[in-house]
Amino acid sequence: MVKRTSFEGDTCPIARSLEAIGDWWSLLIIREALFGLRRFGEFQSKLGMAKNILAARLRALVDHDILETAPASDGSAYSEYLLTLKGRGTFPILVALRQWSEEFDDHPEQIATILVDREKGRPVRKLELRAEDGRLLSQADTTVKPRPALRRRATG
Repeated sequence: MVKRTSFEGDTCPIARSLEAIGDWWSLLIIREALFGLRRFGEFQSKLGMAKNILAARLRALVDHDILETAPASDGSAYSEYLLTLKGRGTFPILVALRQWSEEFDDHPEQIATILVDREKGRPVRKLELRAEDGRLLSQADTTVKPRPALRRRATG
């Protein structure tokens, strides 16, 4: 059996995604950034992580362009961590994980919050996978196939 240390070059998009956001601490950091946390101390306080683990995860999220650093908005000497477009793109992933837990958790009554539409205050509908023509799809309705070869641009 081959020991893996990285999925970076893997051909599977799920494995490649896990390279960037596949550990629980990274997903929880992203969750808190989506809720508006920006500073190292805020993440550390909210998540109760060891500082060395938090520093390593923040560095990895910056390296994967999920977070970026910026000068503190209050003018202090600190830096803040801001979600990039790629980082904000993780929102549906976290919603899917949340909804999966709400459906299959052994004790869903212990889940303290619900996700609601900010404008209407109503619960968010369960995510759905749809075909290009709008049909609702299940796992049985899908398959994977090789990606078509990219056409090379004519040079000259």
